[in-house]
Amino acid sequence: MNLTPDPTQNKWKTLDKDLARLSQLENATAAISKPSFGIGVSVVFIVICGLVAFALSGGTPGSALIVTAAVFGAYMALNIGANDVANNMGPAVGANALTMGGALVIAAICETAGSLIAGGDVVSTISGGIVDPAAVADPDVFIWAMMAALIAASLWLNLATWLGAPVSTTHAIVGGVMGAGIAAAGFEAVNWPKMSQIAASWVISPLMGGFIAAAFLAFIKATINDVEDKISAARKWVPILIGIMVGAFASYLAMKGLKKIVDISLGHALFAGLGLGLATTLVMRPIVRRQSEGLENRKKSLKKLFAVPLIASAALLSFAHGANDVANAVGPLAAIVHAVQDAGTASKVTIPYWVMLIGAFGISFGLMLFGPKLIRMVGSEITKLNPMRAYCVALSAAITVIVASWLGLPVSSTHIAVGAVFGVGFYREWHADRKFRAQNILKGTPVSPEERSRRKLVRRAHVLGIGAAWVVTVPLTAVLSALIFMVLRLF
Repeated sequence: MNLTPDPTQNKWKTLDKDLARLSQLENATAAISKPSFGIGVSVVFIVICGLVAFALSGGTPGSALIVTAAVFGAYMALNIGANDVANNMGPAVGANALTMGGALVIAAICETAGSLIAGGDVVSTISGGIVDPAAVADPDVFIWAMMAALIAASLWLNLATWLGAPVSTTHAIVGGVMGAGIAAAGFEAVNWPKMSQIAASWVISPLMGGFIAAAFLAFIKATINDVEDKISAARKWVPILIGIMVGAFASYLAMKGLKKIVDISLGHALFAGLGLGLATTLVMRPIVRRQSEGLENRKKSLKKLFAVPLIASAALLSFAHGANDVANAVGPLAAIVHAVQDAGTASKVTIPYWVMLIGAFGISFGLMLFGPKLIRMVGSEITKLNPMRAYCVALSAAITVIVASWLGLPVSSTHIAVGAVFGVGFYREWHADRKFRAQNILKGTPVSPEERSRRKLVRRAHVLGIGAAWVVTVPLTAVLSALIFMVLRLF
């Protein structure tokens, strides 16, 4: 009897074990991707937030209001994660610089870090002066107005995510506050000059973001893509472009993401960004030279040089988003907690740390559970992106916020990022159409309207659908919030 083990048999046993593990991983992935799983986890998270709020409120009078507000604050945070974070990670995923799983992990970590480290130091109880505090001086009226605004904004974000429309969470909560304020104290309570600025940002944000992104793409095409020696051009210009990115993000984070840590003026932020940008350019020159060694002299080879900077820019955008937009989720909740516990509606409200935790983890859970849908839409369904185009989108987002802050213009990060994607797509469309017509003019062949239509590189359905969602966000949430406020006041 031969007792020597058969290596072939052992090999097949090992293969069977590997296949079993692979099957388990596939089954787990399929289970997580089911809508019922995401809904179930969301419900558990919301319940836990309610229990935490109940425990920390100590059963004091008004604790039921705090628990209710915490539940809807958690719901709002989940919806922000599902809808808003796609703007940061969508281009990197669409350009294949990141996998969907990698994007979700990086975004969740950076969003949470931004929320807890640099987010929500002080928030206006009336959402940036949209409603005059004197007009809603009664704490009870104020609490129900904030509750209505929170519920209305959450419901609209949920619907927009389901429809596949990336909308501004800031505009949603502003519309909610405005509608509840009108229902509570009339039209004269609203700061209409401020609302007109917000309405102007519907146009300013996407146009500015699109123009800057298209300008950078045109620059990359002219200086790197379309020259004869692409590798030498990349060695010259890519370090400069990375330096611009680092400088822009340093200024962006200093102004928008690090207010809780250090208060810095626009001038100082720009000076710091300039210094870091120049230093980065010098450091990146030998690194880019090493990376470019052995690369073929063609456009496809250049994508490798932009992949890592693109991932870094997506992570920085997520950090800054967490620092800024966590207040959209928990600002009204913090205002309600302050009004219940202190019986006042002071113009400035410090957000308790447990409230920040609800916002931070809610955004991350919403991203992980429901974010992939809009990430795919922003990254690959509007227009085709590669690392260079996606890099222009990320760079445009940071620079546009800086320019808008310098000009004193209120802008939406969502509108900027999506507008930048549109800008890149329309520039590619214009450039391809010009090149095609030039070739056909030389051949003496006219270009038919059907042929021009066939060569569109931006999906027009998304342009119309997203634009419509942007326009209706403030009025729709205002009307919905007013109705919810009147219903809540009946009880």
